[in-house]
Amino acid sequence: MAVKYIQIAADLANKIKHEQYAAGDFLPSEPTLSQLYNVSRETIRKALTELADAGLIQKIQGKGSVVINAARIAFPVSNIESFDELNKQKQMHAATKIIELTDARVPFTISKHLSLTETAATYVKRLRLINHEPIVVDEDYILKKYVPQISPQQAQSSLYHYFEHDLGLEIDYATKTITVEPASASVIKQLQLTNTNLVVVVRSLTYLKDTSFFQYTISQHRPDKFKFVDFAHRKNKNGGLIL
Repeated sequence: MAVKYIQIAADLANKIKHEQYAAGDFLPSEPTLSQLYNVSRETIRKALTELADAGLIQKIQGKGSVVINAARIAFPVSNIESFDELNKQKQMHAATKIIELTDARVPFTISKHLSLTETAATYVKRLRLINHEPIVVDEDYILKKYVPQISPQQAQSSLYHYFEHDLGLEIDYATKTITVEPASASVIKQLQLTNTNLVVVVRSLTYLKDTSFFQYTISQHRPDKFKFVDFAHRKNKNGGLIL
């Protein structure tokens, strides 16, 4: 059973979705929500943080939480999270369609850059949909050295659950680059792009805890539906945080 603040966040998200709270409206105050859901203000704050992280509200100091345009779904840049995990967290009503699942080699530019000696990989190309609308095309190259095989069922659900819980891999960090590029004809068709031929491309190199590279991902996003969020501290000239 989901913890209370997750249940409250899901209920508020559903009300926002059905425009009980429309874009530009302020949600009830924390004390009012606390009474409405019969929970502490701390629980309400956690629920509101979930909504803010999902890109549904903006907290304004001294005023409260205002509903913002939910047409764009916020994707974290700094975290390593699977689409399945994001779907569960953000209540996106998402689905996955496998386009291709085959043996391949890590692209030469990547294998050369990383000086890889073993490049045998499984190539997985998937179309991600939210509310039946195509949103992102994911392409993954997963080294067979660490993941010998991937079934259609595993590719359909959560690869990271398979990697971590079934294979015991310890996924630790990733480097990411984000660019805006012209889409190929096939991606234009898959994402049903009509007003633009541009996509937001996120390329990720993912590593295990022992610093071994094991996955290369290319995610191509519809620019009208996704935004990317990050959290950053400004450092002083001595390398410490400015507080």
